[in-house]
Amino acid sequence: LSFWAIKPLFISGFFPMHDDTQVARVFEMGKVLRNGVFPVRIVPDLGYGFGYPIFNFYAPLAYYIGGIFMLLGFDALVATKMTMALGIVLASVFMYLLAKEFFGKLGGIISGLFYVYAPYHALDIYVRGDVAEFWAYAFIPLAFLGIYKVFENSKLKTQNSKLLASLKLRRSGQFKIQKFGVVGALGFAGIILSHNLTALMVVPFLIVFGLILIIFSKKEVRILYTLYFILYTFLGLTLSAFYWIPAILEMKYTNVLSQIGGGADFRDHFVCISQLWDSLWGFGGSVAGCIDGLSFKIGKLHIIVSLIAIALVFIATRNKNYNSYKYYILLAFSGFVISIFFTLEISKPIWETIPVMAFFQYPWRFLLLASFFSSLIAGSLVLLLSQFKVKPFLIALLLVFILLFFNIKLFNPQTILHKPVADYTSEYALKWTASKISDEYLSPNFKKPKNEKGIAKGEANIKVDETNIEKISNMVSLIGLLAIALGIVSKRKAKDE
Repeated sequence: LSFWAIKPLFISGFFPMHDDTQVARVFEMGKVLRNGVFPVRIVPDLGYGFGYPIFNFYAPLAYYIGGIFMLLGFDALVATKMTMALGIVLASVFMYLLAKEFFGKLGGIISGLFYVYAPYHALDIYVRGDVAEFWAYAFIPLAFLGIYKVFENSKLKTQNSKLLASLKLRRSGQFKIQKFGVVGALGFAGIILSHNLTALMVVPFLIVFGLILIIFSKKEVRILYTLYFILYTFLGLTLSAFYWIPAILEMKYTNVLSQIGGGADFRDHFVCISQLWDSLWGFGGSVAGCIDGLSFKIGKLHIIVSLIAIALVFIATRNKNYNSYKYYILLAFSGFVISIFFTLEISKPIWETIPVMAFFQYPWRFLLLASFFSSLIAGSLVLLLSQFKVKPFLIALLLVFILLFFNIKLFNPQTILHKPVADYTSEYALKWTASKISDEYLSPNFKKPKNEKGIAKGEANIKVDETNIEKISNMVSLIGLLAIALGIVSKRKAKDE
């Protein structure tokens, strides 16, 4: 059922997008990987042919996947399409796995499809071409799933004292907690390595979710669960440390900070509340006011379903399954409202108070989280409406039909360009066309060429500061040792418990 979201990727040729550098970046990643370099930091052809450390700063995970497809023999254009398709489908899979825990398999299917066919997802894919962001979008459910499952399996400690006498169950419970903790760590690392801005946006929600679970857990497991939560958060950070530590330490050597302000000043990109309900679908840009060239609608069905679900939560019921998960529905709805709040100008004082939020550039990026929470809530209707003797399968069928009927049309590009791969990977395309679109990773004193005559000829010679590399390597090693030490402490604590 996710097929129509990726169908345009099977058409010959490619399509225009705001960030029209995707094929070039995948090509460069594949080229460097083929030379045996890992992790990839500097690419040779971008930066007007002088090379620059794009993957030192721009989250690289999606491009590693594209580079691997190239190593398997696919050209850069096909590898880019395969990378995009995989990222789109993973969003449905991971959301299904999360929602299934609360609302069963039918609820999981509904949430997975709502997540894939959210209007903002279509905007990221076929208008903005933000591959990094929609790959991070896919990993968000996995991060929440890991945290929830660690909490859920820690209940094994308090269910039955006689059963706990069985070493087999004790080991089984510990294994499940550790396994799902690793899942959460992989999800968290996946977000960071896919799109650092999305990671910054999601972290507060993950922390709040974890703290709420800790506070409402039984006293017997509260300390243990806290240790696991800290450990796997730290594990997620260490798995991605090879990327984010150099990105933070070496930012000053580039023009990355120039992306803050100017045309990307958050003050000019708040969403009008009417745009959240409905706004004309377009392929233009974001401007001040309410007449943007692209749509910021959450999706009418996403909003309606969320409102119906929260209304049903307050209707008295004797359904035990419903009572078990109504608090998670309330929590998801709170996240939905908070996400919408940060897209609106009413949140401007908070944006101006917290300096790091300026890096987000566009408040409408929070539509990503609004899509996540509303899609998760959508799966709850199967459970909530079943109390009225409505067949769950009929509810699922109706919701899926309406969703696909109205949202499939959004998952189409503006036009198809029947261009061969060479048009994206030729020397001119790499060193001039793609380099002009994104050149903020060059050093501050670099003199940009005024025309294509100023691009470098042949391969650029790059001088490397080995001292800096050694410092970063030592720091990453130290963090790894700390993670191991924390793991040992946590394991001993678990044994004592």
